Amino acid sequence: MRVAGAVLLLAHLLLVGWLTLRPLDVPWVTAANLEPLAGIKADLALGPVEAARQIGGPLLLLAPLGVLLPMAGGRLTVSPLASLARTAAAGAMISLGIELLQTGVPGRVLDVDSLLLNTAGVTVAHLLVVPVGRARLRRRGADRPARPTALPSTRTTTASTMLPVGRLGARGTRPAPRAGARPSGGPGPLLREDAAQGSTPTIPRVGIAP
Repeated sequence: MRVAGAVLLLAHLLLVGWLTLRPLDVPWVTAANLEPLAGIKADLALGPVEAARQIGGPLLLLAPLGVLLPMAGGRLTVSPLASLARTAAAGAMISLGIELLQTGVPGRVLDVDSLLLNTAGVTVAHLLVVPVGRARLRRRGADRPARPTALPSTRTTTASTMLPVGRLGARGTRPAPRAGARPSGGPGPLLREDAAQGSTPTIPRVGIAP
């Protein structure tokens, strides 16, 4: 969702730049409007249809930013008031940048009412869409079942696997050799007990003289 929001945000900003920063071939332009709400009052005096066109254009121009900016951020658990404040501030800064750039474009003039209407459009769009969308995404994430995690396999080594290959006893263990017996398979070293006792002494035969 974050990547899609960033792509849509970039595409919208390019469209806004093309619409607002193109030079206009007009015979004359009005002076810059630096008085808040003065242009809105003049638009309302033109009638409902013309007023809707003049006021609705700046309202809708940056309104998608109210949704695209949080979408590009990609955060679901955030304070609604903080999110609204950040989005409105970002929209106001973008609108201010456009208005300042328009001062150097032929046929364009600075209008403070456009800044107010752009920011209002961003704020209204954010309030109408973002809280509901985030709540729905959080519920969808909570309802999704968690994937079971596979436990790591452990190998248990038994006593029987550690014994050498051979005949096992009744309980799976090799019977202990008897004392004094040599291991099967031919002559070999004596047991530890025999080695400790040593070899049996031999008594020499004594003869009787005639």
